[in-house]
Amino acid sequence: MDMTRYVNTFGRYLQKKYGEKVHKVSVNASFTCPNRDGTKGIGGCTFCNNASFSPGSTKAGAISDQIAQAKEKVSARTGAQKFIAYFQSYSNTYGSVEDLKRYYDEALAQPGIIGLAVGTRPDCVPEPVLELLATYQHQGYEVWLELGLQSSFDHTLERINRGHTYDDYVDAVNRAKAHGLKLCTHLIVGLPGEEPEESLISFDRVVALGVDAIKIHPLHIVKGTQLARQWRHGEVTELTMESYTDVLAEMINRAPEDLLFHRLTGSGERQYLLSPSWSMHKWDVLGLLYRKLENSCQTSN
Repeated sequence: MDMTRYVNTFGRYLQKKYGEKVHKVSVNASFTCPNRDGTKGIGGCTFCNNASFSPGSTKAGAISDQIAQAKEKVSARTGAQKFIAYFQSYSNTYGSVEDLKRYYDEALAQPGIIGLAVGTRPDCVPEPVLELLATYQHQGYEVWLELGLQSSFDHTLERINRGHTYDDYVDAVNRAKAHGLKLCTHLIVGLPGEEPEESLISFDRVVALGVDAIKIHPLHIVKGTQLARQWRHGEVTELTMESYTDVLAEMINRAPEDLLFHRLTGSGERQYLLSPSWSMHKWDVLGLLYRKLENSCQTSN
């Protein structure tokens, strides 16, 4: 199964650019979010238990130690010698520029680190932060700003307690692009109250803004979240693998040739996941997606 026949993957982009495997290693710099600390709200997004999607980065400590441990594990598994420090947990631009620079500098100072991937929210990227990230890019580092949008519909964003609007996202994209930063947008398929067509509309809107990459994730219902409580009361419709791969295949078919896909699915962590159980089986999901892409290609020919 060669997914790169149909998908412009991030891994292929890195391999082509650097001539060898490049892997992300997760970093936890003990950030929080404005809808957790009371600035905009408390409790965070209804789906969010951060440990469930970044279990390897939940133990905060010295950034240099985290990277060294992660590199050792990844190298043993893949042989990779080059890495991108992925600031993943919570909103990784939500702090003073002085603190952010200290964290980012420490990561980039580690052997084998060639760049940064910084996950954050659209309402947490003021100009000084964008300017800081742009300086690293100007120095030749591989820099990616990853904006969690999840949906382009404000009624959905309100329902899942995101604490920002689609207009906030559009503003963040336009300002980041003005600094020449590479942008990856996160979208979730299967959010409460959303139909598959709405996920496709969100995808189309994001692509139309000229982002460089997309990261797609099926909705996970995990322990310790408001969404889990809603699910137990029958208030949330579970996403099926068939529906998810239908939506994902259509996104891929609609994508411009130069759009990168950083992720096609997310593997649920067994100790946290309540639903859908199929998300734990990444290769089953990708296999079904691949067959659908093959069929659509044969049909179009």
